[in-house]
Amino acid sequence: MYQANIPTTFPAGFLWGGATAANQLEGAWNVDGKGLTTAEVVKKAKNRQEFSMNAVTKETLAAAIADKTDKLYPKRRGIDFYHRYKEDIALFAEMGFKAFRLSIAWARIFPNGDEEKPNEAGLAFYDKLFAECHKYGIEPVVTISHYEMPLGLTLKQNGWASRDTIDAYVRYAKVLFERYKGQVKYWMTFNEINASTWGFTGTGALDDELSDQEAMQLRYQALHHQFLASAQAVKIGHQIDPENQIGCMIARMQTYPKTCNPADVRAAQLQDQLNLFFTDIQVRGEYPNYMNRYFAENNIKLQMAENDQALLKEGCVDYLGFSYYMSTVTSAASQVEKASGNFALGEANPYLEASDWGWQIDPVGLRVTLNEYWDRYQVPLFIVENGLGALDKLEADGTIHDSYRIDYLRKHIIQMQEAIKDGVQLIGYTMWGPIDLISASTSEMSKRYGFIYVDQDDDGNGSLKRYKKDSFYWYKKVIASNGQDLSD
Repeated sequence: MYQANIPTTFPAGFLWGGATAANQLEGAWNVDGKGLTTAEVVKKAKNRQEFSMNAVTKETLAAAIADKTDKLYPKRRGIDFYHRYKEDIALFAEMGFKAFRLSIAWARIFPNGDEEKPNEAGLAFYDKLFAECHKYGIEPVVTISHYEMPLGLTLKQNGWASRDTIDAYVRYAKVLFERYKGQVKYWMTFNEINASTWGFTGTGALDDELSDQEAMQLRYQALHHQFLASAQAVKIGHQIDPENQIGCMIARMQTYPKTCNPADVRAAQLQDQLNLFFTDIQVRGEYPNYMNRYFAENNIKLQMAENDQALLKEGCVDYLGFSYYMSTVTSAASQVEKASGNFALGEANPYLEASDWGWQIDPVGLRVTLNEYWDRYQVPLFIVENGLGALDKLEADGTIHDSYRIDYLRKHIIQMQEAIKDGVQLIGYTMWGPIDLISASTSEMSKRYGFIYVDQDDDGNGSLKRYKKDSFYWYKKVIASNGQDLSD
């Protein structure tokens, strides 16, 4: 009789850890030869329901360049990780991290993006950072471009709207692969690459003066250039070091049909396809037919060179990394009550609770996502972002009681284990973000995710002192038990 071998626990060597981005924690925005980035010209939001990260125009850009302070631009200051990385990595090690996902600030390596030679001071900083990780047995997981690029490429050629940016990125990636060979094994080419359909943060291109149709034409063309850059980076990375594992990264927008009405089911399917097409290209190496129809029906005409499609096929990724924060509901009706979070726009689900920022909490949706990805691609999966932004309170005795975060993470980890029992190959989990940092979407500090509290407010006031939250000790126990002890 056939007896199925069902895994009952997380695999040995599972990569437990946390995830960050250079532009949200490093600070030191004008230190050691670093250039200005696209992330550092985004103003902080006026309220937490406002996503400010794409609100960049020619007018606001000029004002940001003229402003030499960090008062209105919190990503310039971050949490001073640049000078405190040893302290912070020691805290990660105390929790037992197996992996630390971080990104490299492109403008630390090529300040304007088009230099012939890299900035040695920038390269040296990451040498020290990776050495500190390895000191504690922590595997660096490195994102090559995470919501930022040298502003010089925007000013010179409108960012990824130009095919010339491919060469700048590939030169940058090659330098990283060569410099950090043996120091970094896990790479991701772009963070949440689907962000480019949302505008400036992903494309580094100004499109505020274009019509909606013209803007989408620009964004999908910029995406095509990013797909090509990613494919070239995968090829070069494997040539330089065959041990490299190079993945893609997408913001998963899990959606459900509002009802069993076929119109709602089809509407949800289309929304799903518009999210999955990014991974279809990077994992399978070709544009899916449903997107060819979508482009034709929306008058989007991609400019492709003769060998572009062959290059995409040659540069497929080794694993699929993704972020998962929430799910939404899709209806065929045009007038719906929206639920927004991490740019997932869809109808609110009456069966789910929501965070202070309106992000609906759906742990079971993570299991659904894991199964759908595994069934579709059969490549290793890596959850590289998942977490709860909340308004934490620092008590007089220096404690932070964040039981709500523990509850959120516990429920998601349980669903991860269920997916592993379903047969999904999951290699790691780096929650977002293990230490409080500047919000990507709103540039707030008060939207806190971390196990570690950082004493800084939205205006940059505070000592920057680090405090351990209750969740710090809880996650330490989770890692030590390889996900088996989830008790309070």
